[in-house]
Amino acid sequence: MDFKKYDWKQLASSAGSTISEEDLKGKVLLIVNVASKCGFTPQYKGLQALYEKYRERGFLILGFPCNQFGSQEPGGDQEIASFCQNDYQVSFPVMTKVKVNGGESHPLYKDLKAETPGFMGKGPILWNFTKFLVDRDGNVVDRFAPTRTPESIANEIEKLL
Repeated sequence: MDFKKYDWKQLASSAGSTISEEDLKGKVLLIVNVASKCGFTPQYKGLQALYEKYRERGFLILGFPCNQFGSQEPGGDQEIASFCQNDYQVSFPVMTKVKVNGGESHPLYKDLKAETPGFMGKGPILWNFTKFLVDRDGNVVDRFAPTRTPESIANEIEKLL
């Protein structure tokens, strides 16, 4: 993926999460659409544990709040950031809220879906906490369903580090 083509300033949350394409160079990425009122929300704990374990080796998680599934992320950027920090001690970047499906899907998510098949092919994301693993060269190497816990993908991350 060519991360230069996305507007990272637009994706920076008003809660202070900022990132640039330079920050992504040479990193193994896990890109996740997140929500604070979802049955999978406790995965924040596992995501944070992965981030703490691997960040010094060039691993970065990018959380993208999304309200398209059962209206499970209704808050604004500040509210979402407070929730993540207070309830799950999240220190990885949680970006601005985006749409991951439909005509208004963010270009990053359009590309992620096009490059990696999901349960029903290269189509839509089916729920919150779908995870995309990207190697150091920007290649999307895998897509994980929301039911795959962060802990269960540690081996795949290790292989890329």
